[in-house]
Amino acid sequence: MIKLGVVYLLAGLVFAAFAVFSATDRNNPKRFGNAAFWGLVAVSFLAGDRLGDIGNGLLVVGLALIAGFGLLGRGQPATTSPEERRVLAERFGEKLFIPALTLPVVVVFGVLVLKPLQVAGEPLLDPKQATLISLALAAVIAVAVSLILLRQPILSPLQEGRRLMDTVGWAALLPQMLAALGAVFALAGVGQVIGDLVTTWLPMDTRLAAVAVYCLGMAAFTMIMGNAFAAFPVLTAGVGLPILIKGFGGDPAVVCAIGMLSGFCGTLMTPLAANFNLVPPALLELPDRYSVIKAQIPTALPLLAANTVLMYVLAFR
Repeated sequence: MIKLGVVYLLAGLVFAAFAVFSATDRNNPKRFGNAAFWGLVAVSFLAGDRLGDIGNGLLVVGLALIAGFGLLGRGQPATTSPEERRVLAERFGEKLFIPALTLPVVVVFGVLVLKPLQVAGEPLLDPKQATLISLALAAVIAVAVSLILLRQPILSPLQEGRRLMDTVGWAALLPQMLAALGAVFALAGVGQVIGDLVTTWLPMDTRLAAVAVYCLGMAAFTMIMGNAFAAFPVLTAGVGLPILIKGFGGDPAVVCAIGMLSGFCGTLMTPLAANFNLVPPALLELPDRYSVIKAQIPTALPLLAANTVLMYVLAFR
């Protein structure tokens, strides 16, 4: 049976390659900082389950110190120049979308065809992780298709990947870190504390008030945490589960799904979602670093209001 460990192995090897290429990039004055950072990320994927809690905690501290002391820099991989990319884009035209379209096709094939397959009486793919495994397979196939289509050097995907990761920097790990932080908060009982504060200071005697508190709280806590996946376990444990689901009998699927959508509205409005809201202006060299957030606020607020109404209507039918 192919399990999620294969995906971790693949990701770890990719980050290990980034570390090796960074260490040998003499054009980057901070190459050893980059190598150490991506090397630690590789270790977390390759051996995180063997390091234990203390080992993984020290690894995260190491990542934070490298990023916090400004030891990361942008490398200059031996890849195509902007002019060469423009020529290739004009040459291949719409064919450039073929590798991108390969991803969803392979994922659907994996979920619908490979997931039900059995070998020697066992499933070919771990049923619980079939989607992620299919996504990893799709990424490998898409890279192979790109190499065949564009006829680039075999190491070019890794060099281009390193260039992208160096551009994004530490913010590339922010969703993973914040999601882990949300799990830590949930285990520490922060959700219970939030629930006690909410029930003490806010009117929760009607379903509408409870729904509004949950949806607005998801958006607000996401803005504080920087990621809806970090806010979800805390707000759901404190408000969603005890009040909306158990207290008022709300549909758990509707409450949780729309609750996540409300959190995503907060993602649109927070600078802490750096990889979504701050990195694009930096890549495009826009004069206003908050331009993406300002453009998204008029969309996020009506969506948040709509989510509140939808949850009130659909969760208690």
